[in-house]
Amino acid sequence: MKTSLKFLAALLLVSNVSFGQDIPQRIDSLIKDNYKKNPDVGISVGFIKNNEEYYTAYGNLNADSQIKIDKNSIFEIASITKILTSNLIAQAVIEHKLKTDDYIDGFLPKAYVLHENLKNKIRISDLASHQSGLPDIDFAKLIALNPQQPVDNVTIETLTAIINNCTELKDYGKYRYSTIGYTLLGQILEKVYGKSYDEIIREKMIKPLKMSNTLTKDFNVKNRTTAHNPEGGIQEFFKWNVTAPAGLVKSNASDMVKYLKAVLNEKTAVGKASIITEKMFYKDKNREMGLGLSIGTDEKNTIYLKSGDSMGQSSIICYNRIKNWGIIILLDQRNSKMRQDLLNGIYDTILK
Repeated sequence: MKTSLKFLAALLLVSNVSFGQDIPQRIDSLIKDNYKKNPDVGISVGFIKNNEEYYTAYGNLNADSQIKIDKNSIFEIASITKILTSNLIAQAVIEHKLKTDDYIDGFLPKAYVLHENLKNKIRISDLASHQSGLPDIDFAKLIALNPQQPVDNVTIETLTAIINNCTELKDYGKYRYSTIGYTLLGQILEKVYGKSYDEIIREKMIKPLKMSNTLTKDFNVKNRTTAHNPEGGIQEFFKWNVTAPAGLVKSNASDMVKYLKAVLNEKTAVGKASIITEKMFYKDKNREMGLGLSIGTDEKNTIYLKSGDSMGQSSIICYNRIKNWGIIILLDQRNSKMRQDLLNGIYDTILK
């Protein structure tokens, strides 16, 4: 669920970008070569530059199918969901529903009772930039209980117990990746809009951008890929539940390119909100963070990116607003190293 610091460091060395007319062919060649070396890992890639789209894909939907993966094949985008949620938070800011520096106290459901030590301490931006200091969901324990559907055991009661029993923010103001933070952001959205997270994301993102293959509760579709754990075993897609705002949206390369188009167009609601999410809300010697976005900068480039890993798939999204390009990479196996190696290779191809 995290982007490696080594990868980010390499990214910061990037300087001039030159998009030649043969770039799509170079990307395809790199992806094809990777597939030849790893024929058990299906892949779908979407690339956009100045509103021009390019797609490539390799592999089959499953081992028993002759149907090829393409730009419309459904994957788990996992924690890339978090930047959709942070964009919705930023849209709520624009609509004056909340402010990024508001304390969360008055926006949480009534079931949450913050300890005195936590009151008027945690801001909405702290949740979105992973520095709230709140304890997180114990995924190792959940995986041991149910390796196929670990989040099935996360309920409202689970969350309220974690929050209500917290008496101290031991690392407030320090980066610590948090699923519970984005789950709370989803509940905050539900409170300010008086609707479910599912209804909100459909109304403000999926429908306006015509992302017809971006799925929430119902993802039992024929063009769904098969997920595989790192050992190659088949893994179920995570079912929709209270943790949805942190990582349960399903989508495809085509729809994620639609999202990137909207992000890069500052006239759209999503684009206007993205400007807010791109502001720096956290910085230490290893990283810079917006609202859910990792930020890579040097004297010539600013790159925004977010990776995602479910139990059986890996993904990454990345864009450069100034140079007006973006990319989405989707793998049908949990393999964060391959995902990062591919993105590095594509950068090398683009930047020669």
